[in-house]
Amino acid sequence: MSLPTISIKEGDVLAFSCDVLVLKYAQGFHGVDRVVIGRLEKPPQNSATVSPKPGECALLISEGAIASKQVLFVGVPSLDNFGYPEIRRFATLSMKLLAQHVPEVETVAMTMHGAGYGLDEREAFLAQVGGLVDAFRDRAMPKYLERVVIVEHDGRRAQRLLKVLHESLPLKYIAEASATTRTISPQPLMDAGLTTKPHVFVAMPFGAEMDDVYIFGIEGPTHAAGYLCERVDMSVFTGDILARIKSSIQGASLVIADVSGANPNVYLEVGYAWGKERPTLIVVREGEELKYDISSQRCIRYKSINDLAKQLGQVLRTLVEEN
Repeated sequence: MSLPTISIKEGDVLAFSCDVLVLKYAQGFHGVDRVVIGRLEKPPQNSATVSPKPGECALLISEGAIASKQVLFVGVPSLDNFGYPEIRRFATLSMKLLAQHVPEVETVAMTMHGAGYGLDEREAFLAQVGGLVDAFRDRAMPKYLERVVIVEHDGRRAQRLLKVLHESLPLKYIAEASATTRTISPQPLMDAGLTTKPHVFVAMPFGAEMDDVYIFGIEGPTHAAGYLCERVDMSVFTGDILARIKSSIQGASLVIADVSGANPNVYLEVGYAWGKERPTLIVVREGEELKYDISSQRCIRYKSINDLAKQLGQVLRTLVEEN
């Protein structure tokens, strides 16, 4: 029995042809799962309410509503309690449930979890892949499973995840067509979701113009210093995601706030961090005025993304040495 492979594909998961699309049900519908259930509930045979409790599942036939033949909704804890350990368990459980309910499945599609609601992109992805590898290692998967494809609509993120996959996943789990000569570091995959790691919470405006600031100016040096990097878009998520913001700030080793553009949500998160007495570092584009009473705080004024990465890296290295 050959082992299944894991791959990344850029595209629309609704249009990805496969035997089963696996989605989480976090005691409510969010994002892609909300869109999918909206389509699947139209056929009369799928009109029943889908609400599996954690550890349970609901299997629906798509009837052409999406490209996947079937959809498996796997019950998980609510979104504010769905962290790295839960992502890893979700991936393993998904394979076990498929083995029970769709043993003949060959191709399975999934989406990535975590990054959209505040978790560190790399760690969340490694936790998901690690959970799949756990299931493969224990043979707790469908007998005829050939591949699991993680479909990501964001092309730049898909490329980042592909790089992480090639750096962390044993070659036997990578499809031959995508395999390359590389130096593998399996430890991050083994640890993801299983060990508690310090994190930095980032408060900053969201928008395409800020993506590179976050990815290269903040996330890069944060990872290099050994921290996870978390942020949440308050303009998109409300309700239970606010609990995640508060929890992430409370548990953060450091809060980094980019106040460029004077975004009110960023200042709100800074105020909460101060109220919880969390160490806070302000960053702002050179030439912009600091609002409110934060001018006395430790601040990095940056001319460019490279300048921010360099200055932030120095600060984080100092913090690591002090601790």
